[in-house]
Amino acid sequence: MTPDATKAVRMVEEAAADVPVAEIPRRVCTAVCEGLGMDGATLSLLTDTPSRQLLAASNDAALLLEEIQFTVVEGPCIAAAHRGEPVAVDDLRAGVSPWPLFGAGMRERLPQVESVYALPVFFGDYVLGSIDLLALRAHALDEEALEEASLVADAVAAALLSTRDMIITGSRPPAWEPEELVRAHWFDTARAVGALAAARGLAPEDALALMRAEAFRTGGTLADITRDVLRRPPGPPGTG
Repeated sequence: MTPDATKAVRMVEEAAADVPVAEIPRRVCTAVCEGLGMDGATLSLLTDTPSRQLLAASNDAALLLEEIQFTVVEGPCIAAAHRGEPVAVDDLRAGVSPWPLFGAGMRERLPQVESVYALPVFFGDYVLGSIDLLALRAHALDEEALEEASLVADAVAAALLSTRDMIITGSRPPAWEPEELVRAHWFDTARAVGALAAARGLAPEDALALMRAEAFRTGGTLADITRDVLRRPPGPPGTG
């Protein structure tokens, strides 16, 4: 491994050692970001499914990167989880993104971000989620560095093993830090989808699609629409 990858793996291992389980995602996310010299990072599970769970975001820019992908249902982290391989967007300004809605959202809301990288997180042979990395410079990771960053993703998977019970079996939002971040991007979204589906007689996937369409219409994010749905209960089936 290169010195940077070795350093990042060590930082991830240290971040998860002898700390409360609820703090592990945030600490590990910060370690990945700092260890690889990036300007932001996120951790998410079930990334390419409607049950997506955001575990941590290192800063506001990383959180917005995640919100854009969660809303438009496309982008590097979703592709990495679906393909099971790293995905690189080396220059958002010069190149044409293979994901038009993602590219438009990034240009509008995160114009300062020039490159994005996504790494699948494997538990055994199964891709459980992904890591997103953003940089304020183009070509932040070359091909070799991106390949070795996958070893950092392996360290993240090992670090998250102790959190699996909280992730899988909890009926309440897990006590990650900060808790409000997860509520907006996982637990509350699931609640809003369920409420909208029940009130309007929709399948959950159709209710989620309706919420995403509203996000497109208003220029907001899915987290914004979630808050609106939960503040104002939807009408009965057949109403607007």
